[in-house]
Amino acid sequence: MPGTLYLCATPIGNLEDMTFRCIRILKEADLIAAEDTRNSIKLLNHFEIRTPMTSYHEYNKIEKGRKLVERLLDGEDIALITDAGTPGISDPGEELVRMCREAGIAVTAVPGAAACVTALTISGLPTRRFAFEAFLPADKKERQAILEEMKQETRTMVLYEAPHRLVRTLETLLDSLGNRRVSICRELTKKHETVFASALADSVLYYKEHEPKGECVIVIEGKSRAEIQAGERDKWAQMSIEEHMEFYMGEGMEKKDAMKQVAKDRGVSKREIYQALVNLYKIL
Repeated sequence: MPGTLYLCATPIGNLEDMTFRCIRILKEADLIAAEDTRNSIKLLNHFEIRTPMTSYHEYNKIEKGRKLVERLLDGEDIALITDAGTPGISDPGEELVRMCREAGIAVTAVPGAAACVTALTISGLPTRRFAFEAFLPADKKERQAILEEMKQETRTMVLYEAPHRLVRTLETLLDSLGNRRVSICRELTKKHETVFASALADSVLYYKEHEPKGECVIVIEGKSRAEIQAGERDKWAQMSIEEHMEFYMGEGMEKKDAMKQVAKDRGVSKREIYQALVNLYKIL
């Protein structure tokens, strides 16, 4: 029978967040696949885990992934760990999970810390609905496309960023999204954990004067539906009622349905649209 791939969440800073189950699985597995073996050996030594370890990272995820799948098919159990937090969240573990699913190999999670959820819960921003964006893309066109989508996002947004790029990223977000509320969470679960809650403009000024240290999680408020509706009405207001009607009728709407939709877009009654058209054409 094939073995099982265990996605083992490790602490994001505080070693006391390691779970009993995770320690047991790491000890019982036939092999541990780690993002950076030099970093992970410190964790394993701390908990006296002697399981053999191999590297699995962004630059070998396809070739090494195939080898790991072969070992799993031979019946070995493999535990996957990342440098910190939950494997598969913004890291190459996603690819290994896909390969295992395609090969019919069981995959299960050993849950624990995740920086994105940890930051969200202490941010002071709405938590019921959120969108995880990980790191903004390095490619300019792709990054701009993501920023355009974020402009209309109504959910709270969570991003990761390195400290040396934090100010530049905050400036980019301010230019693209406007002066939204934001919480910058650093050094999560560690002794010097901080949450700087303010607006984007204030955060830019603060971190220009106070050099950020440690990995950062940026939590940004989403756009309110009222703002979106106001923006839509502004867009339609720039059209004449005649152009607005022609837009919908050009899409195949009947005249009555078009009038109803135009009225809804402009936040007025259907009677007002009807009267305006009567005054324009004297034919309705």
